[in-house]
Amino acid sequence: QALLENFDEQVQDKLRISAEESKSARSRYERMLLELTHAELGDTASFDDEGFNLHRVPDGLAAIGVSPGRYELPRRSGEAHLYRIGHPLAMYLAEQAKNRTLESAKLLFDYAAHGQKISTLEPYRGKVGRLTAKLIEVKAFGESEQHLLVAACTSDGLSMAENDPEKLLKLPAMLQASGIFSANAALDADVDLRKTELLRSINLRNLGYFEQEVRKLDSWADDLKLGLEQEIKEIDRQIKEVRSTAAIAPTLEEKLSWQKKQRELETKRGKLRRDLFARQDEVEEQRNNLIGELEEQLQQQVKERTLFTIEWELT
Repeated sequence: QALLENFDEQVQDKLRISAEESKSARSRYERMLLELTHAELGDTASFDDEGFNLHRVPDGLAAIGVSPGRYELPRRSGEAHLYRIGHPLAMYLAEQAKNRTLESAKLLFDYAAHGQKISTLEPYRGKVGRLTAKLIEVKAFGESEQHLLVAACTSDGLSMAENDPEKLLKLPAMLQASGIFSANAALDADVDLRKTELLRSINLRNLGYFEQEVRKLDSWADDLKLGLEQEIKEIDRQIKEVRSTAAIAPTLEEKLSWQKKQRELETKRGKLRRDLFARQDEVEEQRNNLIGELEEQLQQQVKERTLFTIEWELT
């Protein structure tokens, strides 16, 4: 609050919006994590609006600190375990979900049973189509990140926009049939489009990192150069003063003393000039090395794995 009072109204609005967006994103991921947990734990836990009670620990997890009891996200009671993505139970459930083999199937989604209006899905009621979920792993800058890509289209080739495929998967559904379905050109095209957009956004972020690192190096080089140049200018000023003083010195001994002082300053100035050139060469070498490293790290390694493909019908 004290911080807000020191900014103008426009900045205050931006700070509030940023805080609200952060809270919204956190709530969304917390909800997704709890939905995943609910689906994966099944009858080993009982769920309510604020969390769940774990009755039985999955095999092998007791040894790494997972115990029965109350789990909440966010935690509302002091006795509850904080359930979050870094918790061993959460990591286990996420890996279990990602690595499960799912056969192709036809699912019937019940819009009315969801109980809430999803306006963007209403035009698809009565239609059938295909949906696929893929795990995209991208390695760049020495880091690996994973993204879930979900795409869907109708049987007449209309692609579902934005996050409508994820919304479809949140509806109650029942299995109509199992089997392998033929490829769908419209669905493949939408997958490629979404994948291209994903990689483009990652490239833009990496470009920002690249520019940030180069700016940091340039700023360091400028500060170094400025410091040495100012020191050289100061020595130049001192040399001029020494020369002036030596010119009016009344005795030979004093003139000699000031000449020695001038020689010391000129020697120091020469060393600083050599240091300046050496530092400039060093900066240039570091810049070349940085560009080489970043260029190598920018080469993305992309892996794609299909998690499941379904035929769907929305009633």
